Amino acid sequence: MLNISHNQINKKVTLEGYQSYKKVFQRRHYKMFNRFLGAFSIIGIIILFLPWTQNVTADGYVTTLTPDQRPQTIQSPIPGRIEQWYVKEGDFVSKGDTILRISEIKTEYQDPKLVERTRLQRDAKSNSVQSYKNKIEALKNQIGAISRERSLKLEQAENKLKQSYLKVKSDSIDLEAAKTNYKIANTQLERVVTLHSEGLKPMTAVEEKRLKKQEAQAKLISQENKLMSSKNDVINARIEINRVTAAYADKLAKTDSEKFTAQSNQFEAEAQTSKLENQTSNYELRNALYYITAPQDGYVNKALRAGIGETFKEGESLVGIMPANYDLAVETFVEPIDLPLIHRGERVRIQFDGWPAIFFSGWPNASFGTFGGRVVAVETFISDNGKFRVLIAPDTNENEWPQNVRVGSGAYTIALLENVPIWFEVWRKLNGFPPNYYKPDQNKVKQKKSKK
Repeated sequence: MLNISHNQINKKVTLEGYQSYKKVFQRRHYKMFNRFLGAFSIIGIIILFLPWTQNVTADGYVTTLTPDQRPQTIQSPIPGRIEQWYVKEGDFVSKGDTILRISEIKTEYQDPKLVERTRLQRDAKSNSVQSYKNKIEALKNQIGAISRERSLKLEQAENKLKQSYLKVKSDSIDLEAAKTNYKIANTQLERVVTLHSEGLKPMTAVEEKRLKKQEAQAKLISQENKLMSSKNDVINARIEINRVTAAYADKLAKTDSEKFTAQSNQFEAEAQTSKLENQTSNYELRNALYYITAPQDGYVNKALRAGIGETFKEGESLVGIMPANYDLAVETFVEPIDLPLIHRGERVRIQFDGWPAIFFSGWPNASFGTFGGRVVAVETFISDNGKFRVLIAPDTNENEWPQNVRVGSGAYTIALLENVPIWFEVWRKLNGFPPNYYKPDQNKVKQKKSKK
């Protein structure tokens, strides 16, 4: 209250007789309080110079170190209908154990003898290929026979042509002889006629010579006819050679055409055979897909498609499985501003959900209930939540992680950075500065790796 009244009570009334006055207004209380403030100030100043470990905190969850050890779902590559379950939730299954059996729902695959009938079609096409091969072989033999026959026919025609040439030459010689005989007969006739006119030869001698001349002339004409006939034989022999060549070329062309047609049919049959073999293999593999088996040892977590007779599409998840053997790790996410402070091999303290812990972020050595880890991977691309993913594995130099920790449980991580005085950390917090940027000592990291 403001002391503005002219009637001051403290001048008229004394408080020394009261017990409250003795407890409040005695000077020894001031001395004790001043001593307390002094001691507190000294302790506070000392605390400001104590070491403090800078850190980066983040929330995460327990996962596995390798992707093949994480919980997975089993899908069916083909659509179908559930017919029978062989396991129940929580059962342990080994790799290859049958989990459930499905049946076909597509009409083109519902034939129970589909594989057998496809094999019969494949065998029929295979026999057809062999038949075409035999036909091609027969046509090749036929082509060889025609070629040999053509060679003989051509040789025969060429021999006939040579004979015709020789006959022409012989008839030419005979024609020259006939011409010579005709000249001789004509000369003798003229000489006998001259002698007959002089009276030295009788008329009978003239007639005899005239008869010989006519006979020589007839032989000359006959020999000319023979020569022309021989020349015609030469022409006929040439025509025969051309005819044989054309006839057998036509036969060979037809046979080659039949052979190429058979080869084309053979290739088409081989293509159809390969296609049927592919279909047979696909049908056999599809039959093996009717039984859904476990890809690895693990525990059946949850049946995602329950009941009997329920249909599903290809690629749809049917059941979840958790691998039996796995190496635990922690997956956490850090802010982009803290990413330069995280390095592979850095130490991290982890607090698991469900495990009691007393943790001092600045004094990790005084903490209780936390477990050690080391950074094994830092993602270089930002995640959907706007943070960077960091994978932490157990620290072999620390206590083992609890055996009852399950994949998917929560975890609180504290990445340990540099040691600084408390006054520096307070000053940094008041100014909103990030932790000190630093790089780990490569020599220490190499020494740790060499010791391992």
